[in-house]
Amino acid sequence: MIKIIAGTKGSGKTKRIIDAANDSVESAKGHLIFITDTKRYMYDLKRQIRFIDVSDYAVAGEEALCGFIKGVVAGSYDNEYFFVDGITRITGKPVKDMPKIFYMLESLAKVRGITFYLTCSCAEEELPDFVKKYL
Repeated sequence: MIKIIAGTKGSGKTKRIIDAANDSVESAKGHLIFITDTKRYMYDLKRQIRFIDVSDYAVAGEEALCGFIKGVVAGSYDNEYFFVDGITRITGKPVKDMPKIFYMLESLAKVRGITFYLTCSCAEEELPDFVKKYL
């Protein structure tokens, strides 16, 4: 399952995804992974959540992010939740130009039973149709 947290810059998307991650700790039976491109919010997450700053691994672009997520998934069969904050910042692309990553995440979610939460920096009404279905 994919869940989108959309909004313009400064609308509280990061706080919402951090709250969703922290709230998921209580019910999760598997691993929780939080991916972003800054260490700024590292200490806002509960210690049970694996925090990954992709800038430590030179992840930039849609292909690199897809490969990175697949690598993390392949590392453990117990992954249950992935939280990706700032997908447009990490990929350097607007959401409308990223159908490939959403299809890849949808496939992983179905095959591996993972729930993905993503923040997208744009208004909900500006999201393309391939993303709106995840609201």
